[in-house]
Amino acid sequence: MDIRMKWYYRIGFLLLLLIAIFVFLKISFVWMPIVRMAAIIVLPFVIAGFITYLLHPIVEKLHEKGLHRGLAIILIYVLFFGGIGFALYKGIPVIIDQLKDLSESAPAFAKQYRGWINHLQSHTRAWPDGLQTKLNDGIDAIEKKMDSLLTVIVNILMKLLNSALIFMIIPFIAFYMLKDFPLIKRAVWYLTPKKWRKKGTAFLKDVDDSLGSYIRGQLLVCIIIGSISALLFWIFHLKYPLLLGLIVGATNVIPYFGPIIGAVPAVIIAATTSVKLVIITLVIVFGLQFLEGNILSPYIVGKSLHMHPLLIMVALTAGGEIGGILGLILAVPILVVLKVAILHAKNHFMQRETPDSPT
Repeated sequence: MDIRMKWYYRIGFLLLLLIAIFVFLKISFVWMPIVRMAAIIVLPFVIAGFITYLLHPIVEKLHEKGLHRGLAIILIYVLFFGGIGFALYKGIPVIIDQLKDLSESAPAFAKQYRGWINHLQSHTRAWPDGLQTKLNDGIDAIEKKMDSLLTVIVNILMKLLNSALIFMIIPFIAFYMLKDFPLIKRAVWYLTPKKWRKKGTAFLKDVDDSLGSYIRGQLLVCIIIGSISALLFWIFHLKYPLLLGLIVGATNVIPYFGPIIGAVPAVIIAATTSVKLVIITLVIVFGLQFLEGNILSPYIVGKSLHMHPLLIMVALTAGGEIGGILGLILAVPILVVLKVAILHAKNHFMQRETPDSPT
């Protein structure tokens, strides 16, 4: 009877929880504005925290070599944000000009694109109706995405400009986080319940060991690959070299699928000029991926993940399905954190089940 009552309580609790979740989602119009406002407030601190996480090990290494901590912070801070500021100062006008040129050339691209579509459809009329219908639907979908691409880019740029004030305070937050990093660590230590301190510290250390060098190395590799690809695109007279190099560098952060995603826009632009330029573009993109896979990543990133490629591909597939491009970018870091969490949980339960040995 007691067991049956326990099950009744559990089922009742589960039903009440589901009802509470249902009601909570139904009144989203009440709490969603609060969540959005909180996200806007928290976002600069999250970005500044990420920058602090990237730069802190470099500051510590310089400090260990004898440089005063304050001078090390100022040096790294000026180099990092100065480099970003200089790149934005020189790069944004060029990107805007290339986007403007792209929008002005869009009608000519669309005309050539529709000519390819008509040519393709004329060669597939003999196909079964089902295949022909699917092909036409795919072509229509691609055409709609091409037409809306510029609108999406403009909307993103407008949102970034509207949030410029928020992003301007990020360097100041990052500076104080770097300056007071030991104080922040002590504050987190004292705010954490005593029974979780040692295990929490071990968990964060394992996550940093697995993920820290991967993230820092991968970002450096993306900058190198993006810069070289933009330079080569410019040398071989491919239109919009900086814009396409930026896309190649950004998508390079995605393992396995990144090179394909980054190559598509470059190949589409090259195809409007000549077949020779398409071949050159493919050689550049996949040649750089060979360089990255065999030289840059082994020396800069290393094999810090220690995970099977199939597991990474499953994570990328799930991330792409759930969150699109952002899901692909975040899939591997989330997988690493989950892996460390599972290992720590396993060790925790094994220690609870194993009786203490006599001393």
